[in-house]
Amino acid sequence: MIYTILLVVAVILSILIIFFILMQQGKGDASGMFGGGSSGAVFGASGAGNFITKLTTFLVVLFFLNCLALAYLAKSKVSDGGSVIIQNNSSNTEEKVENDKINKSDSLDSSQDDLVIPD
Repeated sequence: MIYTILLVVAVILSILIIFFILMQQGKGDASGMFGGGSSGAVFGASGAGNFITKLTTFLVVLFFLNCLALAYLAKSKVSDGGSVIIQNNSSNTEEKVENDKINKSDSLDSSQDDLVIPD
């Protein structure tokens, strides 16, 4: 449950980080992607850049901590024996292999009986 929540948070944080990186104003004459050149904005001409930069830094730190938590939960899940590979009895597996070999040889023998070569 918590793993799923952290995974959803990671996706949301990554989308927000991409959005705010695109919102930042470039260092050259070109303005940001979404109206970054307006000086009459809510935060002023330079205030918006500083605010978005600090917000992006905060989101990146949250994303990093979230990824560390996801890695810790994934490691503890594997060490508890929650593997995706199902462990079968070796005797059952050996029996299945022997049965497959017998079935294949039977099917080959029957197909050879049906083989007709034209003159």
